[in-house]
Amino acid sequence: MTHQHHYRVDVEWTGNLGTGTDGYRNYSRDHEIRIAGKPTLVGSSDPTFRGDAARHNPEDMLVTALSTCHMLSYLHMATVAGVVVTTYTDAAEGTMATEGNGGRFVEVVLHPTVTISAASDPAKAATAHEEAHHACFIANSVNFPVRCEPRIVVASV
Repeated sequence: MTHQHHYRVDVEWTGNLGTGTDGYRNYSRDHEIRIAGKPTLVGSSDPTFRGDAARHNPEDMLVTALSTCHMLSYLHMATVAGVVVTTYTDAAEGTMATEGNGGRFVEVVLHPTVTISAASDPAKAATAHEEAHHACFIANSVNFPVRCEPRIVVASV
């Protein structure tokens, strides 16, 4: 049975510097992202596209969504498999190609490093990554490869 979940995000462009978009260099790419009950995120475009490097950009947020979705799915799968995770970090990387006026992501690679308890099974910890990859809602929604290159560390006793 399919269950639908709905998400609302309000976005407001705040980059009118006085003359609107009367020229490519005459406006800021700044905007605010509001989700009810949560702190406002300030966004812009990537600095390559005249954005503010101090603000979140859509490309960073897409890679972040993939990384955190995998992490949350992994923590669930590890728990179900009886693997005790004590730390989890990821250094995810996304590659985007531009052509003409457009572009698209061509790949995201996740590099999670997971520390598990000494009593946990490293093989089950590795299998949980595969299961998490297939369960991740965001990875299942994109049209480019998302690879996972995990590193499992077993804590010393």
